[in-house]
Amino acid sequence: MGNDEISQEIQRMIDSGGSRISVARDPVNRPMIHHLCDALGDRNPIYLDPEFAAAAGYTDVIAPPGALQVWNMLPPGQNADTSTASQVERAYDLLRHGGYPNVVAVNCEQEYTRYLVPGDVLTCEERVEHISEPKTTKLGPGYFITTLTTYTDQESRPVGSMRFRTLWYANASEGTGDE
Repeated sequence: MGNDEISQEIQRMIDSGGSRISVARDPVNRPMIHHLCDALGDRNPIYLDPEFAAAAGYTDVIAPPGALQVWNMLPPGQNADTSTASQVERAYDLLRHGGYPNVVAVNCEQEYTRYLVPGDVLTCEERVEHISEPKTTKLGPGYFITTLTTYTDQESRPVGSMRFRTLWYANASEGTGDE
């Protein structure tokens, strides 16, 4: 598949509005909040002390906002069900098999609508938002692709979103075979 075909097929995916929806396997909970705070080295009492959180006007501790995406992540070593591959996975496969097998994260932008509290069960909807024109980078030729994941709670109220941009590229010395 040539460059034009890759970008056209991914643009069709974007235009179709297809997405993958997943529901967190566990609700937001204090033990995981504690583990996250330990991993991040964050001792903010609003995350750890229910009395402190209550004094700040919350019904319970709150989860660190930067951990928004962890509630819907698969366990390490477990892959998504390939029989229901999402538009995002299909776009990544097109790039990988189209001669751009290398990937590097470029940036991640998160927006938070409200704090998460124990008991929240998150649903996320992930879709491809943008594909760039072919680019020449120091790493090699490739495409920048942006995904958008929106998060809602158990009552379908928005709690946040995440845009994740990656560069899929061929090593500069290898080319894509499409020259």
